[in-house]
Amino acid sequence: MKKYIPALAIDVVLVVIFAVLGRSSHDEVLDLVGLAGTAWPFLGGLTVGWFFTAWLYRDKFDAFAAVPTGLLVWVSTLVVGMLLRAVTGQGTATAFIIVATIFLGLFLVGWRVVVGLLQRRKVDAH
Repeated sequence: MKKYIPALAIDVVLVVIFAVLGRSSHDEVLDLVGLAGTAWPFLGGLTVGWFFTAWLYRDKFDAFAAVPTGLLVWVSTLVVGMLLRAVTGQGTATAFIIVATIFLGLFLVGWRVVVGLLQRRKVDAH
């Protein structure tokens, strides 16, 4: 389990950055309570995605893989996050859904693609 902590930490940091950027773009206060209120639905979705992916691919789970881990974590973070926002009365405007889809996709999948390319490059160099 320890080998997955760096990947999980990166995902958590990226979701928090998403929340910080969102609050900043709307001139909202960047206090801990406000940030937690913005981030928690997506952190909940991230958690669901991690558990689901680890369960689904338990014998072949790779936290650093863009496919399937990155894709499933991204979709779960987005969908569960938006559902949690909706049921708690937070905004789910179409523009926000589009921005969240792009940002979370680029970052939750993207860092894994970069790591995969760097690992392949390292192997090819030897």
